[in-house]
Amino acid sequence: MTEAFDAAGAAAPPAGPLDLERRQVLLIIGALMLGMLIAALDQTVVSTALPTIVGDLGGASHIAWIVTAYLLASTVSTPLWGKLGDLYGRKAFFQASIVIFLVGSALSGVSQTLTMLIAFRAVQGLGAGGLMVGAQSIVGDVVPPRERGRYQGMFGAVFAVTTVVGPLLGGFLTQHASWRWVFYLNLPIGAVALVVTAAVLPGNLARIRRVIDYRGALLLTLSATAFVLLVSLGGVTYAWGSAPIFILGAAGVALLAAWSVVERTAAEPILPLRLFRNKTFSATSAIGFVVGFALFGAVTFLPVFLQVSKGVDPTTSGLQLLPLMGGLLFTSVASGLLISRWGRYKVFPVVGTAAMTLGLYLLSTVHAGTSNGLMSLYMVVMGLGLGGVMQVLVIAVQNAVRHEDLGVATAGATFFRSIGGSFGAAIFGAIFSNVLRGRLAADLKGVPLPKNLGASVSPALLQHLPATILHGVRAAYATSFDTVFLVAVPIGAVAFVLTWLLPELRLRSGSDGTHGADAAGGDGAGGDGAGGDAAGGDGDGAGGGDARDGTGGPGQPTAAGDRGPGS
Repeated sequence: MTEAFDAAGAAAPPAGPLDLERRQVLLIIGALMLGMLIAALDQTVVSTALPTIVGDLGGASHIAWIVTAYLLASTVSTPLWGKLGDLYGRKAFFQASIVIFLVGSALSGVSQTLTMLIAFRAVQGLGAGGLMVGAQSIVGDVVPPRERGRYQGMFGAVFAVTTVVGPLLGGFLTQHASWRWVFYLNLPIGAVALVVTAAVLPGNLARIRRVIDYRGALLLTLSATAFVLLVSLGGVTYAWGSAPIFILGAAGVALLAAWSVVERTAAEPILPLRLFRNKTFSATSAIGFVVGFALFGAVTFLPVFLQVSKGVDPTTSGLQLLPLMGGLLFTSVASGLLISRWGRYKVFPVVGTAAMTLGLYLLSTVHAGTSNGLMSLYMVVMGLGLGGVMQVLVIAVQNAVRHEDLGVATAGATFFRSIGGSFGAAIFGAIFSNVLRGRLAADLKGVPLPKNLGASVSPALLQHLPATILHGVRAAYATSFDTVFLVAVPIGAVAFVLTWLLPELRLRSGSDGTHGADAAGGDGAGGDGAGGDAAGGDGDGAGGGDARDGTGGPGQPTAAGDRGPGS
């Protein structure tokens, strides 16, 4: 086996998780959670401040772009961040992500026009993409897959907390300070994260080759942008059959085709096509896309339902989402601990998507008169399902690829989940608006309505409506909400079916970055490989590969079959 050298001629560090003490690992995980906290928080904290922002800066017709710009920038940048981390080492780029995010936050806070705010939100999103991918990839550098579950569960807990705390905090700051503090809040948290990461993150994570696939990155970014714009503008700004929508669709397909051609010859592809031959990567990408589509698209409307149909204020609506957070938090942490103990993970996304689909159906049955207790129960079911899926998919894909592909594989899984969320939010938004328009016309029988009444209606506007109109509006919103969740049910069912295609690879517990080292008999992470039975029980080797996936460690499959050298 030849020794790898970096660009300076020095021996490159061995691929695989670092051998660190538990105290060091906990410090690193804490630093990463701070970075993920600000990125995850900014996905939700802005929602309750939107009506106030538009009232201050104007441009109500472009309100959705305050959220879309952030989501789009974070989504399209994830593959590039992942690849840069693989090539140059993840610490520097994780810190760069924090700096970019903080600059975007400060500029967003001082914005004087809506156009400025949208542009600076995109800067924030660019940094957020690096924070999300960097945090989950660095875990792979410091923790073996077998132990990774408990820590990924902590990351899931961060998302759970921000799901509820975000809208709650956004409403509080907007009401008692200014909407600008929604962005300024990131500065002290980010500063602490920057200092802590500088002190505790290991810096010796340099990789071997230093070639950046600029063409692939540009083409993938442009293609993803075209598709996200298509679903964001279609049926809202432009008719689905209009020329702009057709042009965006054609451009997205053409750019995607060009990207696939470029990736076949690139020295260091931004998202290697060989990853799609890995059954685990393909399955987790498909599951993540569908789950993101169903959940992020549908759950976006929960605060709208609570504020309009149930008549609560933004702060109270945040509090009423606590059952969702509780279910997600419990399953996320519990599944992580059980995965670390059992060394298996497939059962969690299977059960999780089933619970998610059930939760979507239950929420499709609620109406303005549904009791808070019943609503809370339905949200708990939804949260329990969500917590068993998202972080588990990251564990699965990280376990299935070689360590040098850790960052780009993690970024790919995150990319498809984010794209699914973008599609879901846009398409369900269009469904909601169209159904709402028809329900308002039917329920109010032509009664004139305030021109600002729509999907982004504020509770303050509802307070000034006559009782008869208010009742009709709340009923129309509840019906539209039910339709969105009912449409999401079969999409959740598709995710459930896809989870059965996810391979069950035994999680590694060694620190050498190879597959199959920890199997306790039976089928290992990648079949027989170097070392044979002595390394991993019956049929498991220290570097087993699987001819069906093309994955594995040093014992890569040969033309003669699926056994590496030493079989």
